[in-house]
Amino acid sequence: MFGSGLAKGLAVTLRTMTRRSVTEHYPDVQPELPPRSRGVIGLFEENCTVCMLCARECPDWCIYIDSHKETVPPAAPGGRERSRNVLDRFAIDFALCMYCGICIEVCPFDALFWSPEFEYAETDIHELTHERDKLREWMWTVPEPPPLDEAAEEAKELAAARKAADKAAQAAEADRLAAHREHPPQATAEPSGEDSQGGAQ
Repeated sequence: MFGSGLAKGLAVTLRTMTRRSVTEHYPDVQPELPPRSRGVIGLFEENCTVCMLCARECPDWCIYIDSHKETVPPAAPGGRERSRNVLDRFAIDFALCMYCGICIEVCPFDALFWSPEFEYAETDIHELTHERDKLREWMWTVPEPPPLDEAAEEAKELAAARKAADKAAQAAEADRLAAHREHPPQATAEPSGEDSQGGAQ
């Protein structure tokens, strides 16, 4: 039994040694990365509400966020003024980041995404802290999500949006019918036979 295993191992080794090596001609030819590659983290700034969940859950504390509060005037007369957080700084120190993806998973507003971009080497370790402008640029390299399985259930957000749209359409149709009942269109009198033929002969 031992001899047969040794013979198989030698056969595999010989096949490996006699096979031509394949060289990737990087950087002239870019590598084909898997669709779920973890390169860097892109920031979709418009979705960020400065909730700080990503920074609090980061095991390495490599996310730096600064913000300030602004007062928003009331949406309707007589309403109250509201305050909202405005993002001033969003930076990630990729020298500390361990690419666990926890920040992306905990973000409730889909503001962080994995990008397959990997060419961000620096000669100085301090330059690996990338600010929000660079993180926003990486959003353009985020691939499209894969298509949903045809047998999968519809996303809750889409179902809620479709239900709200259907409800609004039904309400608009009910309002139109009610207005039609209150103010029916005036019936136009059809011309008599005499008038239509230019009078009696």
